[in-house]
Amino acid sequence: MNHCRHCGRTDRITSSRLGYCAGCIRAHFAQVWPEIEALHHESRRTFNLPLTPPRDPQGKSCTLCFHACRIPEGGYGFCGARRVKDGKLRGGTAAGAGLSYYYDPLPTNCVADWFCPGGTGCGYPRYANAPGPEKGWNNLAVFYHACNFNCLYCQNWTYKRATFRGDRVSALELAQAVRSNTACICYFGGDPTPQLPHALTASRLALELVQAAGRKLRVCWETNGAMQEEWLKPLVESCLDNGGVIKIDLKAFSEEIHLALCGVSNSQTLKNFALLAGRFGERPEVPLLTASTLMAPGYVDLEEIHGLARFIAALNPEIPYSLLAFHPQFYLTDLPITSKNFAFQARQAALDAGVRQVNLGNLHLLR
Repeated sequence: MNHCRHCGRTDRITSSRLGYCAGCIRAHFAQVWPEIEALHHESRRTFNLPLTPPRDPQGKSCTLCFHACRIPEGGYGFCGARRVKDGKLRGGTAAGAGLSYYYDPLPTNCVADWFCPGGTGCGYPRYANAPGPEKGWNNLAVFYHACNFNCLYCQNWTYKRATFRGDRVSALELAQAVRSNTACICYFGGDPTPQLPHALTASRLALELVQAAGRKLRVCWETNGAMQEEWLKPLVESCLDNGGVIKIDLKAFSEEIHLALCGVSNSQTLKNFALLAGRFGERPEVPLLTASTLMAPGYVDLEEIHGLARFIAALNPEIPYSLLAFHPQFYLTDLPITSKNFAFQARQAALDAGVRQVNLGNLHLLR
């Protein structure tokens, strides 16, 4: 059992890489943060990513995410996708984005599959192709190779190896990848935020092609939700009329735990989630917005779950909430898999906080 380097306790789940337990991170953040920040820097240096968001006074301003990077000539934004070349801001536009995609048979292991049209037939016949699970149809899963967070437990961290790779896919090429049996397109990663212009253009083009053929296509998003506020309206408009879902990953409630795990603040994510919740009632047939949280043992504890659930319930208790089982990855490989006992305690904590629809995901991982 690892011990916390601040309090010395061994009865709390503690990662040896982070070095501190959740209690000490929340209560003594100023003292423990320098070592944790150094770990984040180490993890980024490995992939040649900027250690902090660039702030060059003469740099080009990126307006996609909350970092608002000012990128110098020849430099990159914090995400690694946005760069400045010949005085122009490049990367993540309709002309091309770093991504990979594949076809995922429906129903699939999606954060929203327990209530969405693809998994349940919800909203049939307007939004779904069948009154039940859309068997025989597929989801075009689009994985963007960049992120504006730096999660030490990232479940898909290998994308970082491809962030600077030269090959790019245009928005039109991606739109044309939609097949006759493609029912939905889902953007995830990494995160779609650093390449939102590309994703939004691809969505518009794909919807035009599909609707001209008389078919349905839902547009879904799985994101940390830390884009600049001006992007929320086009995000909603891309999916409101077609039955798509915006899935926001709420990683932690306290800013201290969020900084420790993800290297960045959660303030923009919580603000944007609250703004999106204000539009939740515009499409009652299929929930427009959902939240998910990865239950990282020892850190995303009952205090964090209860705080997030209170936050969601105060906005709208009908917003669906998924608690996902954790598997050790990247820098936090010494943490255990989420236990069944904790998962059910966490679900009850979320229900007690007022959220009416709470789902446990990745059940096959629970121990």
